[in-house]
Amino acid sequence: MKVLLSGASGLVGTALSKSLSSDGHQVLRLVRGSFPASDADAIAWSAVEGTVDTQALAAHGRLDAVVHLAGEGIANRRWTTAQKARLRDSRVIGTRGLAEAVAELPEPPGVLVSASAIGWYGDRGAEWVDETDEPGEMFLSDVCRDWEAATTPAREAGIRVVNHRIGVVLSANGGALTKMLLPFKLGLGGRVGSGDQYWSWITLDDLVASIRHVIDTETISGPVNAVAPAPATNLEFTKSLGKALRRPTIFPMPAFVARLMLGQMADELLLGGARIRASVLEQTGFQWTHPELDEALVDVLS
Repeated sequence: MKVLLSGASGLVGTALSKSLSSDGHQVLRLVRGSFPASDADAIAWSAVEGTVDTQALAAHGRLDAVVHLAGEGIANRRWTTAQKARLRDSRVIGTRGLAEAVAELPEPPGVLVSASAIGWYGDRGAEWVDETDEPGEMFLSDVCRDWEAATTPAREAGIRVVNHRIGVVLSANGGALTKMLLPFKLGLGGRVGSGDQYWSWITLDDLVASIRHVIDTETISGPVNAVAPAPATNLEFTKSLGKALRRPTIFPMPAFVARLMLGQMADELLLGGARIRASVLEQTGFQWTHPELDEALVDVLS
């Protein structure tokens, strides 16, 4: 296959690019800023302006798939008004520009897999939710709704579009888990708030496999929850992480402390959550390598 990839230098993009290349597929990268003219697989684009070098892209011929992962890091910095605007715009403007660009190609791609997030569901307590559920009422829910809507130009052009709603990604190389490791390794880890909030997670390996699964499965379109089949409460996650690291988890972080440190981000990323079922992946025969949290954390951290 010939696959166009944004966010190729990020945690997920790096792993996906390696997986595709190792199987002999060609990966074209959307690159911001300057790059050597000799880099034949790089295509210039700007997520901020929503522009793509369509002439260079068309010169590569028909794409089998486009995978769009780029966006400002959710937890990069405190959510000021300006930062929230960056979070939204980096997703919505960039996605719309890319969707318009691929829709206008002489030979449109077979599929556009565009990242979204489980923030779509907001804080849903212990109820099970799946791809048929409406968005929540939080900031990230609004971002995800607009983010997914930005793929409309590609869908209207007849391109199969998948909105990949990604859960908490478990990897020792980056993401949420690495931010948690130091206090837990020091024996200072513990539940956050009540610990009852659900964290729907997926290992990096399974996330990459799920993206490849939706590329290959032509019957899949629309939202797809990229999570493991066994979501855990924050308390369960805390205990599993402590067990994997062989450290105690006796130092809880009260909700008010989390809010003092992180503001609104604490309510949406740490103190809230959703118990999410990956119905589309289950119904289309996807097989998880790491379906259970205990063994997933041991494998990721080994």
